[in-house]
Formats: sequence, structure tokens, C-alpha cells
Amino acid sequence: MQHDEIELARQQLASVDDPLGLMLGIFVNAPNAFAVCDAKGHALVVNQAFLKLFGSAPPPQYSILDDELVAARGITPLIHRAFAGESVRTPTFWYDPAQNGIVAVERARRVAIAITFFPIRDTFGVVSHVGMAYQDTTDEAEARDRLRQIIDLVPMHIYARDHAGHFLLANQMTLAALNLKPEQLEGHTLLELTDSYPLTEGRLQEEREVMDSGRMKLVAEDVVNVAGKPPRVFYTMLVPYLAAGEGGQAVLVISLDITERRALEAQLRQSQKMDSIGRLAGGVAHDFNNLLTAILGFADLVKAGLAADSAVRTDVEEIERAALRAAELTRQLLAFSRQQVMALKVVNLNEVIVNMDRMLRRLISEDIELQTRTSSALPSILVDTGQIEQILMNLVVNARDAMPDGGKLTIETCAVDLDASYATTHEEVVPGLHVMLAVSDTGKGMDKATQARIFDPFFTTKEKGKGTGLGLSTVFGIVKQSSGHIWVYSEADKGTTFKVYFPITIAAADALVASAPAELAKVCATILVVEDEPQLVKLMVRILTGAGYHVLAAHNGTQALALSAQFAGNIDLLLTDVIMPQMSGKQLAAALAPQRPALKVLYVSGYTDNSIVHHGILDAGVAFLQKPFSFDTLSRKVREVLES
Repeated sequence: MQHDEIELARQQLASVDDPLGLMLGIFVNAPNAFAVCDAKGHALVVNQAFLKLFGSAPPPQYSILDDELVAARGITPLIHRAFAGESVRTPTFWYDPAQNGIVAVERARRVAIAITFFPIRDTFGVVSHVGMAYQDTTDEAEARDRLRQIIDLVPMHIYARDHAGHFLLANQMTLAALNLKPEQLEGHTLLELTDSYPLTEGRLQEEREVMDSGRMKLVAEDVVNVAGKPPRVFYTMLVPYLAAGEGGQAVLVISLDITERRALEAQLRQSQKMDSIGRLAGGVAHDFNNLLTAILGFADLVKAGLAADSAVRTDVEEIERAALRAAELTRQLLAFSRQQVMALKVVNLNEVIVNMDRMLRRLISEDIELQTRTSSALPSILVDTGQIEQILMNLVVNARDAMPDGGKLTIETCAVDLDASYATTHEEVVPGLHVMLAVSDTGKGMDKATQARIFDPFFTTKEKGKGTGLGLSTVFGIVKQSSGHIWVYSEADKGTTFKVYFPITIAAADALVASAPAELAKVCATILVVEDEPQLVKLMVRILTGAGYHVLAAHNGTQALALSAQFAGNIDLLLTDVIMPQMSGKQLAAALAPQRPALKVLYVSGYTDNSIVHHGILDAGVAFLQKPFSFDTLSRKVREVLES
């Protein structure tokens, strides 16, 4: 106390008969443990609560400044500060007599203690002694331990901090992330412990606002950057928390690590975007294919009536070449939109790579080294061989373009088991055995922004006029239609690896082999053509009539049923579009089947739906012709179906 405070105390005690006895009574009988020590730290006097707490008085010449446990807990500087005139309080800590605690006594159980050191001044206001007020916080500490046992079971980061950022408690997940024990963390700030987990002043201010206002706050995207580790994303709640026994308000922080969830959400959004673009691309390709079919068909008819040396014939051939290039683009769009019809075969991926080796080497330049590393025991997969070849060519061309100054290109195959943990972080992956195809290059690589768009149709990083932007989108569509998965791993200036996974489906392969077509037998035919596009009806009638077939034509299913009912002769083949207004091609075939059970069906379409395919895979025994088609292609396919 200062001089004025001492004088005030003297005046207050003047009316007391025995002021010294009163003061001693207060000290001795106070409910909290008290002790007084001198400048050397020797405990001179203790009260009854001290004796009850520790079992006995400190031994003679015992100095709290020399106690190892006190020194280890950083309490010594607090005592010096009290002698300098400050009142300071220690964090709560456990005292165990068996481990050389503050006093050497025998005691049945450990206790939790917090000590307040305060200066005691003489009549001249000079600090002559230091008082020590011991608070037994065992009940609060045990309650906190029970709370910690509960929150340790919660798979989230949970901890409490005070206004200055000191940790008051933390669950096991938090301690494990910081690689600390509770006693190492509590009572300290992050800055005192490590610089690997930076805590911004803005975040501390948020916590203080929650403490001061008493209102909870949500931090939906709490990004934590830890030195040497990828950033993690947390969903965090800041909850006001009354720190019992700790002297006031605190904040309880509850953080859920949503890094993987955010990654999966991004994958889902990308998948939904690709599906939307795919539906648009499929619709455009369907309408465009109808136009190309008419262009190619009528060009064939015009060319058939021209002399070989006719200048007009040369012009018609240019029209055909342009239409065929356009048809290739529509095929790529259909592959991307997963509407390309697949002819499945049981294939060993190694054999496809070996058969394509010479062609792939012609695709790359001489300064690119091509290596193949194929697994010797590779299971077979059920895929369309032509589309697998297209995947390989597109990935190799993409790798070549990424290495303009040369480099190394590696093609690998192996069998892998994608487990449940992999599936949880990769949207649409079904755990199980897969065959992996990896194409890696040592080229310029891609940044994250580019990687996010590489499968978008018409997106390209190449110069204008040097790429259509459909190569990788075609690969994506084929892989997805084959029930596979494709992932890219790339860093700028460090190269790129595309990994494609195809599921091993033994049962599907067996079913495909069992449904192999029978031997062909030649027959004559009448053909019922049904197409809602007038130009195509006219074209197909001319082509088939010119090939010697008897042709009946209708523009929709209702007309076709009426024609069939009126025609007394035999109808051998129904040549129908898949998608038509009012009645689909499959519905029409089903309606005609009872009256004409021997009727064969050939479907044509610019794209398909689930009426004749499942996820783009043609049903067993179904004949299909993809638009656009040429004069010869239609004639050969009709003959093939009739002879089957």
C-alpha cells in the first residue's frame, strides 16, 4: 500500500480494541491459503488454509525462488515482478507432492492451484515482503479435464482462448495438430509457441469482439496456411465462453476441417457444368448431323451422275471433304457429351498400346523420347477399342504440344485397387479394381486456373488456328461414357500426368461374348423408312431405291403404323430415327412387332437416348447407324442387318 492507503487503514483500525489481533484473525482464518515471503523467497508465515491445502508449513529456510517446479513453470519472474510492485497471477497448474512441488509434504491427491503474488509495503510505502494468495481450483480443473475428455471424442478442432490470446483448454485434435501437450499449450499464445501457425491480428480481434459482445459468430471460410503444408479450409464457430476460475470472458473456438468437402464440392460443380455443356453440345451435334447427312448424301448422288474428269465433280468432292471434317467435329462433341454409341469389346490395354506404337511415334517429333511401361499381368477391360485409340492419340498429341523443345513422354499401364479412402476424395469413383492408363510428359505443365478448364469444349491454350479445343474434352467424354475416371496432375514447368482409370467388369465382358451375332444369311427386302426430317426421308428413299430395295416412307410413327396396316406384303426392315415427335423409334418397333414378328430394325440417329442404349453403350442385338452417313455407309449397314 502507498502512504495514504496505510494512513487510511490506520484510521479505520483506530476504533478497534485489538487491531493486531483482528488482522491476524483475518489472515489466519481466511478461506484461501495465504503465505508471506521475504526478499529471498523464504516463506515466513502461512495461514490455516495453507496448512489444510498442503498438509504442513514449509520447512525452515525453504525458498520458493529455488523450487525447480516453480522455475520450470515460469513463476519466478512473477515473484520478481511482485517485489517490483505489481500484482500478478499464475495460470492454473497441477501440484503433485510426489513430484517435488511447492512444498515437500505427503498428500493423497494432486491439486490444481493458481497463485496471486502481491506486494506488501511498510509504513514508508516500500515493498518489504510479497504476499502469496493460493487458490485451490481443483474442482474447476477436474471439471475442465472431464470437458476435455468429452471434446477429445469430437472430430473437430476445439479450444478456448482468453482476451490476450492465451489458450485455456484444447482438445486432442488441436494438440496433435500443434504437436503439444496440454501443459505446454495452456496459458500460452501461439506466437509464444510456434511461428508455423500464424494468427492474424484480424482473427484475434474477431475473438475479442465475440467475448465483448457475448454473441456467437460463424466464419464459413477460415483458411489456415501452415508453413510447409497445403492450405486447409475450416468452418469455424466463435462462441462466448465464461472461463470459470480463469478470471473472466473467453472464446470457445470450434473448427471443422472442410478441405476435402470443398474439394468434392468443386468436383461436383465441375461435373454439373460439364453435364450441362454436354447436353448443349449433344443437341447441337444432333441437329448438325441431320444437315451433314443430307449434305453428304446428296453430294454422293450428284457425284454419281458426273464424269470422272468433270470440274463440277471436283467441287462436289471438296464439299464432301468439308462435310466429313465437320462430321469429325460433331463426333467429338458427341463423345464429350457421352452420346457417342460404343461398340464394346473385351480388350487388353497393353495390346492396344503395342499396336499403336508405330503410329504414336509418328505423331511426336524426334527430340521427344517415348517410353512405354506396361504391366505384365494386366486384366482385360470392356471398352470400345476405337475410342481407346482416340484417347491415346489425343493425350499423346497434347503432351507433344507441351514439349516444343523436346522431352520425355511416358505411357504406363497397371492394375490398381481404388479403395474407399480414394473414393471419398474423388467424386463419382466406385471403389474396386481398375486398369490405369497414365500418359506423362516433362513439358511446361499447367497452373491451377488452366487445370480447372482443360476439359471444357473449345478451351485451348494454343495459338489461334492451331487447336480446336476439343481434344481433351473428347477424352473426358469417352472416359466418362466408359464408366471410367480421369485426373490430371500438373505443376507449371514440371510437366503433366493424365491418369485414366477403367473398371474391371468381368460379368459384363462375359455377357457381351455370349451375345455375339450369328452367321449371316442373304435375303431380299422391303424397307419401311421413318424419319421426321423431310430432306433425310427423300435422301434415304433415293439411296435405297437406287440400291434395288422396295421402300415405304413415313415422317412419324403414326404414318408408319398406317402404312404397315395398308401394305399387304412382307416388310423385312424398319429403318427408323431414334428420336421423333409423339413416338420414338423403339416405341414404333414395339408397336409393329405383334403384327410383324420377323421385322428387323435398324436405328439411325445423330445422338441416342436410353431407348436403345444405356449410358451410350448399345444394347446387345440392336443395330445402329450413327449420323451423318454416306451413300455407301447406309447401303452396307442395311445389307448387313438384312443378312444377319
